[in-house]
Amino acid sequence: MIGLLEEAAAARPQQVAVETPESTLTYAELYDGARRVAAGLRERGIERFAVLEPDAAWILRLLGGAAAIGCEPCQYQPDLDATQFAEQAAALGHDTVVTRRTDLPATLTVLRPDELDGDPAGLPSYDGPQPLMIRTTGTTGLPKAARHDWAVLTRRGATTSPRPEQRWLLAYGPQQFAGVQVLLHVMAARATLVAPFPRQPRDGLTALLRDRITCVSATPTYWRFLLAEARSSGAELPPLQQITLGGEASSPDLLVDLEAAFPAARISQVYASTEFGSIASVRDGRPGLATTSLWSPENPDAVLRVHDGELQVRAGTGMLGYAGDTAGAPEEHDGWVSTGDLVEVVDDRVLFRGRSSEVINVGGVKVHPLPIEERVGAVPGVRLARVHGRSNPMVGAVVAVEVVLAGDADERAVKDAVRTACADLPRAWQPRSIKVVDEAALAAATKGGKMVRG
Repeated sequence: MIGLLEEAAAARPQQVAVETPESTLTYAELYDGARRVAAGLRERGIERFAVLEPDAAWILRLLGGAAAIGCEPCQYQPDLDATQFAEQAAALGHDTVVTRRTDLPATLTVLRPDELDGDPAGLPSYDGPQPLMIRTTGTTGLPKAARHDWAVLTRRGATTSPRPEQRWLLAYGPQQFAGVQVLLHVMAARATLVAPFPRQPRDGLTALLRDRITCVSATPTYWRFLLAEARSSGAELPPLQQITLGGEASSPDLLVDLEAAFPAARISQVYASTEFGSIASVRDGRPGLATTSLWSPENPDAVLRVHDGELQVRAGTGMLGYAGDTAGAPEEHDGWVSTGDLVEVVDDRVLFRGRSSEVINVGGVKVHPLPIEERVGAVPGVRLARVHGRSNPMVGAVVAVEVVLAGDADERAVKDAVRTACADLPRAWQPRSIKVVDEAALAAATKGGKMVRG
């Protein structure tokens, strides 16, 4: 991380590195700020700390400064409730937190970012490990945290060509693995990061219309909300060079919508996770992954395979390990680790069918929400859709659907069309409840720009 900043500062010192609602920093200013943070951390003897900060300019300085001396940072969602944060920080042994918030318990050692302003003149060179802790986005219980090393995460940057004309929108939280990947790519490309806050689709649309964005990486859910917001407001979308999708499976209809909205953009789909890092990508405009990315005797270096309908990754790929207690760590099978992603091989594609944790058990029948969601989302008059399980005393759960109507679509006609679209599915897969909701209600059922199914 600090190496990328140093190289960018040397090559393009006056290039704008990051723009936020609070500040604009060049690469020279960002690198100097990171070194000042490094000196401040060293002077205080801090070896690991939590970060509770929304501003990406400060986050980059804190992450770069920590990497410069081998200190381990760990970002938390910046708007976490104070009690929740204290509980989660205690679980990971974080008693020092860098933040500008003033509502945290007195049991924590709290430092403002500007208090880590040391003199970098005497900062010694460092070539040891550069640890980074990234918390998972688990939807139940306390999130786990994966330990990474910047030296490993930045390897892809060695093959990234400078693209100083690019302006990347930060749509992910920088505390997420996908957000970290965007930070690293922008630094390696010596491009500009545009980081609004909050980072909701509506804020992203405002940035697209105002801030000369050329590239965006976001989840399919984020893109659905952004496109829906653009349609409802009548916004004329600007051209983009690059669209990157990750975090969820991309449905065929969304890919078609993105191609229509941004005809000049290259569209990439990335398969990655906090635990396993960035593993595979496709750019052919088709959903899923190519089967050529799977291990076979003819492709022995591949790190993916399908086993019993679940995607597995070669053990040792990605993180160094979980922090602390490893309970719940992915189970290893003959040198392979289960990802929790359910897939189906159809012709030359590996198609995603959902997460094992999201399967709805309808009277003993396992129902995957994603294929149903794709059908419902393609129904005329449906702007957005969510499929989840609803408790039922007879069969345990039934399939429930929530939809946001498009324009002046007729509610009864849309409900009838949804039932018709799902009529050929097995009985357990057919929706038993179809509810029309507003966009705010559906957005409340998402977390971090990703659908959370009940």
